[in-house]
Amino acid sequence: MTETVPVHRPGPRSWAILVAAEAKMVARDTSGLVVPLGLPVLILVMNGLAFGGEDAYEGIPVFERYVMPVALTIVIAMIGVVNMPSFLSYYRRTKILRRLSATPANPAMVLAAQVIVGIVQSVIGVVIGVAAAMAFFDVGLPDRLGAALAVLGLAALTMYAIGMFVAAIAPSPNASVAIGLVIFFALGATGGMFGPTGNLPRPVAAVGEVLPFGASVQAVGNAWVGADQSPAHLIAMAAAIIVSTAIAIRLFRWDA
Repeated sequence: MTETVPVHRPGPRSWAILVAAEAKMVARDTSGLVVPLGLPVLILVMNGLAFGGEDAYEGIPVFERYVMPVALTIVIAMIGVVNMPSFLSYYRRTKILRRLSATPANPAMVLAAQVIVGIVQSVIGVVIGVAAAMAFFDVGLPDRLGAALAVLGLAALTMYAIGMFVAAIAPSPNASVAIGLVIFFALGATGGMFGPTGNLPRPVAAVGEVLPFGASVQAVGNAWVGADQSPAHLIAMAAAIIVSTAIAIRLFRWDA
């Protein structure tokens, strides 16, 4: 009679150790740690000085309707689209994922740990950005705090899904960074990262608002000033999550 060997499944302690290890890896990547946290604050300060008390419409300051949503979206997008895929591509290139596949620590745990660390990093970046805006530009909390948090969460899922897509198609860590940056700047350029979408040609602005970055900026901005959400923005983010995740699952390779 063949004896069945029980399969050991990683417990909470194993998860905690893996997440802590991923956090240390991220902390050692100076540029990957500083840029997503420092760049949005720099954007807040520069735009705050430029726009001052200028109103966007109906007495709503440009800073709250445009600058804050853009800065917070940049935090989430850089971490999800650029940083996270580069780590996963590095792990695949160095055979770490293949080695883990032969242990109880399934490679999927690495993906989960990266997402957890990315979420924590995003939360820190958002808190720093909001704190800086409140301290230096007298910006208050969102009029609809619950809606703003929900939208930021949806935006984070959108950017992480795009990041998984990048990790799935990138053949190397350097290619991952390059592809991630191209996608980040392409989405950002049409979504308001370099100026309000009203300054763009109407067709470009219309397309940009239904792409992930622009949809996130618009949704966060609406929640911040207490405006009603446009279903088109929420549907655009949900569609990006579904499509990116489906492609990533289909193409992701555990080995180089």
